[in-house]
Amino acid sequence: MDPVEALEQGRAALARYAWREAYERLSAADRATPLPPADLDRLGEAAYLIGRDGDAAQVWERAHHGFAAAGETARAVRCGFWLGLILLQRGEHARGGGWIARARRLLDDSPLDCVEQGYLHLPMALQALNGGDPAAAQALFVEIVDVADRFGDPDLQALGRLGRGQALVVAGDATRGLSMLDEAMVAVTTGEVSPIPAGIIYCAVIIACRQVFDLRRAQEWTAALSRWCAEQPDLQPYRGQCLVHRSEIMQLHGRWNDALAEVGLACGHVSATSGNPAAGMAYYQRAELLRLRGEFDLAEESYRQAGDRGHTVQPGMALLRLAQGRVTDAEAAIRLAADEADDRVARSRVLAGYVEIMLAGGDVDSARAVADELAGTASTFGSAYLEAVAGYARGSTLLVADDPAGARTVLRRAWRQWCDLDAPYEAARTRRLLGLACSRSGDPDTARMEWDGAREVFVRLGAAPDLAELDALAGAGPDRAVGGLTDREVEVLCLVAAGRTNREIATALVVSEHTVRRHLQNIFGKLGVSSRAAATAYAYEHGLV
Repeated sequence: MDPVEALEQGRAALARYAWREAYERLSAADRATPLPPADLDRLGEAAYLIGRDGDAAQVWERAHHGFAAAGETARAVRCGFWLGLILLQRGEHARGGGWIARARRLLDDSPLDCVEQGYLHLPMALQALNGGDPAAAQALFVEIVDVADRFGDPDLQALGRLGRGQALVVAGDATRGLSMLDEAMVAVTTGEVSPIPAGIIYCAVIIACRQVFDLRRAQEWTAALSRWCAEQPDLQPYRGQCLVHRSEIMQLHGRWNDALAEVGLACGHVSATSGNPAAGMAYYQRAELLRLRGEFDLAEESYRQAGDRGHTVQPGMALLRLAQGRVTDAEAAIRLAADEADDRVARSRVLAGYVEIMLAGGDVDSARAVADELAGTASTFGSAYLEAVAGYARGSTLLVADDPAGARTVLRRAWRQWCDLDAPYEAARTRRLLGLACSRSGDPDTARMEWDGAREVFVRLGAAPDLAELDALAGAGPDRAVGGLTDREVEVLCLVAAGRTNREIATALVVSEHTVRRHLQNIFGKLGVSSRAAATAYAYEHGLV
C-alpha cells in the first residue's frame, strides 16, 4: 500500500475508533517513511488501546522527542505525561516517574502557560489520594479543574472532577463525591472525553461506587461501560475490568454460572497483558465464586493468584479458612485485615466477615461491637446494600444472645432489603437465620417454610457448603419432641449426626461453643447415651436425620 494512502486510512480508522486498523495502517506508513510527531502520537494511542503497551511506550517516546526537537514543548510534555502514566500503571514506577519528572522539568524550563500544567498535577494529586490524604488531594484536584476550565480541556476537566469525587468519597462525603463522579461520567457518556481518559474514568467511577456499596450506580455505569467496550471491538485495556464488574453483578443477581464464565474470560484477558491492574481483581472474584460453591482448593489457588498480583485477599481468604474449619486461622486473618484497613470504606468491606468469624470463635462481644459499627457506617453512606449486610450481622448477634424475637424483626427487614436488591443468595442466607429464629420462638411451621425457601435457592445456585449446613440443620422430622429434647437440642443432635464438630455446630447455629457443649450434656443425659456415636445412632433410629 502507498504510504500516503496508508497514513490517510490510519487517520480515518482512528477517527472511527477502529483501533487495530489504525495501528496497522499507521505502522505501515511509519515503516515506509518515519511519521511526524503528531501521527506518532496517534499511533501510540492506537497501540495502547489494542493492548500493545510496549509499542505504545516506544512510539510515544519518539513523538516526545520529535515534538521537543520541533519546539512544540506543550505537546512534548503531553506525550511524556501519557508515557509516564502507562508505565506507572504497568508497575514500572522508576521509569514512569522519570518520564513524569522529565515532562515537569521541560515545562518548568519553558515560559509557557498551558493546560499541560494541570496534567502534571495529576500524579501528585493521585499520590496524595492513595497516600491517605484526601484533603490535600482535593485541593490539588480543585487546581486541576481550574486549569482545565481556563483552557477548555474536556479530558482534564473530567479527570479533575473524577479525582475530586474520589477524594470526597474517601473523606466520608459520599453524597457530594458521587455527585461529582456522576458529572464526570456525563462528559464521558456524551462523547466529550477522548478514549484513554474515558476508560480510566469508567473504571475508577465503578470502583468508587462499589467502595461505598452504591450497587445501583455501579450497575448503571457498568452497563454503560459494557456498551462502550462493545462499540470498540479492538479495545483491550478496560475490557478485563468490565468483565469483572459484569461478573460481580451476575453473582449478586444469582447467575453464578454466568458469573464464573464471565470472570473466566476476564482472567484470560488480563493475563495476556503484564501489569494489568485488573488482574488481581479478576482472580479474587473467581476465588469468591469458587468458595461459595465449595470448590475450596481451586478457590485457594485463585486467592493466591490475586495476592500475587497485588490485590487484597481478605475477607475472602479468612472466610475460606472458616469454611474449612480452621477458625483460629480465620480469626487471626480477619483481625489483621480489620486493623490494617486505613479508612472507614476499606474497613466496612471486611466487617461482615469479621462478625461471622468472631461468632464462630465465640467472641460474641467483638462481633456485637462490629455489628453496631456496620450499622453506623450503613447509616452514614445511606446504602441499602450495607444496611442489609448490617441487618444480617445484627440478627446473628441477637440469635447468639438468645433473643429470637429481636432477631426475627431485624432479619425480616434485611431479607426484604436483599429481595429489593434482587440478591437471592444473600436473601437465602438470611432466611436460614430466620428459620433458626422462628424455631427458637416455638414456630416450627414458619421455620420449615424459611428453610425450604433457602434450600431451593442454594440448590439452584450450587451453593454446596450452605446447602449441606442447611440440610443438617433442618433435617429433623416433624416430631421434634422425641426423647424429651427441646427444638434447639434436636438441631444440635442433627448436626452431630451429620459429623459436625462442636465448632462447626456453633457456626451453623450461630451460638458459642460453650453453648454447644452444654446442649450436648443435656442431650446425652436425656437420651441416656455417653458418646457422639451413640447419639448419632439414636438420631437415625428415630428418623431425625
